[in-house]
Amino acid sequence: MSAEKVSVFVIHGPNLHLLGRREPDIYGSLSLEQINRALEEEGRNLGAELSIVQSNHEGEIVELIGDCDDKADALLINPAAYTHTSVAIRDAILAVSSPAVEVHISNIYRREEFRRESLIAPAAAGVIAGFGLDSYLLGLRAAVNLARKT
Repeated sequence: MSAEKVSVFVIHGPNLHLLGRREPDIYGSLSLEQINRALEEEGRNLGAELSIVQSNHEGEIVELIGDCDDKADALLINPAAYTHTSVAIRDAILAVSSPAVEVHISNIYRREEFRRESLIAPAAAGVIAGFGLDSYLLGLRAAVNLARKT
C-alpha cells in the first residue's frame, strides 16, 4: 500500500450517537466515541486522516457529502435509518467523485423486511454489514484502498 496520506470523511447517520445504550442486543455495547477512537487508530495505521461527524438530519448529511470532493479522497458512511429511505443521500453520493463505502453494524439483511433494502448501496463502491465495529474498520480499509487507486 502506498505511503501517501489520504483523507477519509466518516459520516454516522441518525441515532448512532445513542450507540452503547440503544438496543445493545442488535448494535452492541460500544459507544460512538469508542468506535470513533478505533477508527482514528486504524486510520493512523493506514496513513489516513479522518474527519468524523454524526448527524440526525438528512439535509445536513446531504450537504456534508456535497462538500466531500473538496475535503476528502473517500467517504465512509453509515446512513443508519436513511439507508432505507433517502434518495437525497443516494443522489449526493452519486454527485461526488469521492468513492463511498457503506457500512452497518448489524446485518441489515437479517433484520425486518423494511431494513433489507438499501437505497444507498447502488451508489456506493461496496457495502459491509453485520460485523459490528469490524464493519467500520473493514470499510475504512476499503475506503483508503479505493482512494489510493483513484
